[in-house]
Amino acid sequence: MDFALNHEQEQLRDLAQRILSDHVTQERLRAVESGSEWFDREAWRALARANLIGIGFAEPSGGGGLSLFEVGLVLEEIGRRVAPIPYLATVVMGGMPIERFGSDEQRSRLLLPVSAGDAVLSAALIEPAGDAALAPATMARKDGSAWRLDGLKTSVPAAHLAERVLVPATTGAGKVGMFLVDPRAPGVDLQRQTGTSGERLSRIALQDVVVEARDVLGDPLGGREILDWTLECTLAGLCMTELGVAAEALRMTAEYTSKREQFGKPVASFQAVGQRAADAYIDVEAIRMTAYQAIWRLAQGLTAAEEVRIAKFWAAEGGHRVTYAAQHLHGGIGVDVDYPLHRHYVWSKQIELTLGSAHPQLAELGALMAARRA
Repeated sequence: MDFALNHEQEQLRDLAQRILSDHVTQERLRAVESGSEWFDREAWRALARANLIGIGFAEPSGGGGLSLFEVGLVLEEIGRRVAPIPYLATVVMGGMPIERFGSDEQRSRLLLPVSAGDAVLSAALIEPAGDAALAPATMARKDGSAWRLDGLKTSVPAAHLAERVLVPATTGAGKVGMFLVDPRAPGVDLQRQTGTSGERLSRIALQDVVVEARDVLGDPLGGREILDWTLECTLAGLCMTELGVAAEALRMTAEYTSKREQFGKPVASFQAVGQRAADAYIDVEAIRMTAYQAIWRLAQGLTAAEEVRIAKFWAAEGGHRVTYAAQHLHGGIGVDVDYPLHRHYVWSKQIELTLGSAHPQLAELGALMAARRA
């Protein structure tokens, strides 16, 4: 399949690349990392001014009417620059489910500020018990027109910044609802966590948290479709981010080995170095093709459960190999935290482990294939 970008997509990607290159410098990264928010507000506002935050939303929501695929191109550039901004959390995990499944009132109230760069969203898809994304232990019980939530979520990105956090909860036997929780509401306890990349995450404890009807996304007894779609889009978004992370790590390695000399020759001219770099290039292209396939199918409204797991396998396994090779070929400087490469390594490791590493993806893929053939 031909995944060559059209002219509009190339322009969008190049615009995102220019903005992030201008704003997300090494000096800026160090400044953001020394703060408490893990949020580059200047880069966020610059993306908003270029209408790149709401590109996947319809025009009435302040967006550009483009698809998840174009959103993925922005995520690729965010990964390339390891930009500390909650784009995946806000646009993919929180915003696009509201755009697709929400009411006109929810889209107007929540997405217009997001598109303007004035609000952040997130979703809480992970629970301490492990792989509970599709079978949440968090419970929701009906209370008049409202719902009351009790449970525990972990590793929630940007919750400390979010206007609303999309929370899946069990609403009955085999039933799931999706609830837009205000992280500042009574009964919500946010505790800070730190991801492998240094990203600020949150552990969210919910105790008798009231969610009014206006903040219920879709049918509270029929939210399985919303949860499945949100999870698949999140996985695809992680893969696109990893593509940028790994591709830039390889580019940095090619540049370094071309300049670093040993025995009077660039180390890139040594056969072992060339072979290691070639293997890394193959992995990057495998990440690219599988990620593009998965996110394109989702953008087209096609089934993509298997393609998403294949892409996440390659993002986890291939990304692991690429960033290890990059560190190896950089020698001792590769693990120096004052050198930019270390950020790509820790970002890649966090993406690898988020929502299942390589082996769980293969297990899920096998289950999907067995169910299809039964």
